[in-house]
Amino acid sequence: MYRFSVTEPHQRRCVLPFRAEAPQLAGLRRTVRAQLTAWGMSPLVDEAQLTVTELASNVIKHVGEGSAATLVLDAKADQLRVELHDKSQSEPQWLPSGCDEECGRGLHLLVGMAAAWGTIRTAAGKAVWCELALPPDENRRRIQRAMVVMESYNHAVGHPTARLPRRPVLEESATSLITDLLHWVAAQGLDPDDILDRAQMHFEADPPTACTPAYPAARAE
Repeated sequence: MYRFSVTEPHQRRCVLPFRAEAPQLAGLRRTVRAQLTAWGMSPLVDEAQLTVTELASNVIKHVGEGSAATLVLDAKADQLRVELHDKSQSEPQWLPSGCDEECGRGLHLLVGMAAAWGTIRTAAGKAVWCELALPPDENRRRIQRAMVVMESYNHAVGHPTARLPRRPVLEESATSLITDLLHWVAAQGLDPDDILDRAQMHFEADPPTACTPAYPAARAE
């Protein structure tokens, strides 16, 4: 699996070049899960994994095994845009839903899940895209706001967020941010302990829903 990069953290954009080969599909699904969890978009993981699998499989079948392709994930406040770029200008073929042919059935699946979808021509070929809508969820909004704050803070202190950083890095960054906030609170003449108690009460009153950890725990050497 090729490495990917998240460009301009505030844009929530992930670009992943890969070779269109069946063994790559599992790696694509793992990347989708890790990235969406990191963005606080866990409710879309299953749909996004299925969408990416169908789009990548289409490239394998109709563009060619081993052909170059690129997956793009672009997260907005309430939706995820998935793009699959390849070097062919042939657009996906729509077949009747009852057709026995394997070709085209993935497109029906895509249409059924996506809020919108389409195909665009590119300089290198084409991109098939779709948009998956997020259901309203306050916990998700909290996580997304925290991600924005964490990324801004890391840039401010000269430690830009790494690509899928490991858990110890996240713990250190979160601890440093909270420490600075407590210093700021004290400088405003407020009681840091009181603020911490209030935050803990709010957290316990509205606990986060269970989800897959965004980043793997460090393994013992």
